[in-house]
Amino acid sequence: MTVRLPRPDGGLREYEPRAEPLALTGGGPLTSRTVFSAAHVVADPYADTTPDGPAAVDWDATLAFRRHLWSHGLGVAEAMDTAQRGMGLDWAGAAELIRRSAAEARGVGGRIACGVGTDQLAAGTLPEIRSAYEEQLAVVEESGAQAILMASRALAAAASGPDDYLDTYGHLLRQAGEPVILHWLGPMFDPALDGYWGSADLDAATETFLDVVAAHPDKVDGVKVSLLDARREVELRRRLPQGVRCYTGDDFHYPELIEGDELGFSHALLGIFDPLGPLAAEAVRTLDTGDTTGFRKLLDPTVELSRHLFQPPTRFYKTGVVFLAWLAGHQDHFAMVGGLQSARSLPHLARAYELADGLGLFPDPELAADRVSSLFAVYGVAR
Repeated sequence: MTVRLPRPDGGLREYEPRAEPLALTGGGPLTSRTVFSAAHVVADPYADTTPDGPAAVDWDATLAFRRHLWSHGLGVAEAMDTAQRGMGLDWAGAAELIRRSAAEARGVGGRIACGVGTDQLAAGTLPEIRSAYEEQLAVVEESGAQAILMASRALAAAASGPDDYLDTYGHLLRQAGEPVILHWLGPMFDPALDGYWGSADLDAATETFLDVVAAHPDKVDGVKVSLLDARREVELRRRLPQGVRCYTGDDFHYPELIEGDELGFSHALLGIFDPLGPLAAEAVRTLDTGDTTGFRKLLDPTVELSRHLFQPPTRFYKTGVVFLAWLAGHQDHFAMVGGLQSARSLPHLARAYELADGLGLFPDPELAADRVSSLFAVYGVAR
């Protein structure tokens, strides 16, 4: 069958889908790199709610997707921005997600790390922000999951300079029962985080970030850097204390950062590994054997899709991630919490479909073609 895809100029073009999905062999656990996929949530499409109301989540489908990721040897990074934290999923929904996913992880032996933030606050004083972080840290630790200390919009607004970050994070790291992952999320993912770590100058911000790590290396498992700047990430990881991992969050340069160089490499905690899960796991298993050429041969072709999904406004990449999950058969609908399915244009979604299909990401290419055609038909594209 052929599919009619909307073009950016308002016209249509014919596309012939791939006949077969990419053949992947699968295998055991990943060994050379620690790899987390940030995971999306599946909305309940039948809930009578509004974009600014509490998130209505289809828990069965949401947990099934996590089992899919675990089955390929990936860890799950839960309740992160990929799960629409602060963009449709509030703290009450995130807390429920953490508890349910952590219990599921225990049941299947999956690795899980969960986001700890302050999104129960719209704004607050520094003591209130610390208390909000502590509340969320307790939920994650009580669930048995590893904690990821996420960047806080409230802290970005309340902090007067680097010392407020040093004090806040130092307090939290002393409180943490086990080593955590520190997450530096850049303003391209959330404009409210501009100037995080006390400065809009990234060199100055990096020094404060590294000061936090250096003061508590026994409480930091690793750092997750989402700045879309490969050079800066490499320079930062070379300065980390011995034993502290760098988890790339760079959805533009992840193949080269994960491969690394003679001085080291990055592990991974990536939103793009939500749609790429099986292929990403296959690539890392190839790297486990020492075959860097085979690793890059598998992963390099995926970068065009990732750059497309994460194009500005980057924070709306979640729409493309959920769209591809629907086309791949991981959920029965293309609805999102907060109504975020409307955040990308039809030509954007058409290109995402074409790139993903070209990579062989859809287990059933005919199902994906039928679903994308049915979506476009709603907007007047004749099948």
